[in-house]
Amino acid sequence: MEAYIHPTAVIDEGASIGANSKIWHFCHLMSGCIIGRNCILGQNVFVAPRVSIGDGTKIQNNVSLYEGVVCEKNVFIGPSAVFTNVINPRANIERKEEFRSTIVKEGATIGANATIVCGVTIGKYAFVGAGSVITRDIPDFALFFGNPARHRAWVSKRGEKLSFRLGAVATCPVSGEEYRLSEGRVVCEA
Repeated sequence: MEAYIHPTAVIDEGASIGANSKIWHFCHLMSGCIIGRNCILGQNVFVAPRVSIGDGTKIQNNVSLYEGVVCEKNVFIGPSAVFTNVINPRANIERKEEFRSTIVKEGATIGANATIVCGVTIGKYAFVGAGSVITRDIPDFALFFGNPARHRAWVSKRGEKLSFRLGAVATCPVSGEEYRLSEGRVVCEA
């Protein structure tokens, strides 16, 4: 099935949209951006050139993805989340050669109104709480929130908090998958 594109959306020539994706009201996709299959872009989403959005990703209303942002598959980005691409912008100084990449790994969630300062990597299945300000890398399966955001807990692929017991093993209360904590990193044993 072809992608659905709302009549008010602006899709520049050279933008790539995968099958079964839905592009809603007032979105703007610039030339050179890549939207995977089965994605949903809510109203008023802006996607700059050379931004890549993986299959199954859901981006809620009022999100702008600037050059340098890469979202792997099955990422969730909440309403009005903010991404930057220059660390020290000035109106009178052009710094396009200083754009920093931001990578959002598979399965990660970014809550509503979170701010992601450029140059970070958000790990697989990590969870960024609503309103948080991310200024550094986030490990896989980590729950971060606050301003600045700090590591608060570990979560499963389903977004459930993990309680590690002896031997640094935890079980997701919903899926039953086991996770191992070692040297500050969590790995799913499934």
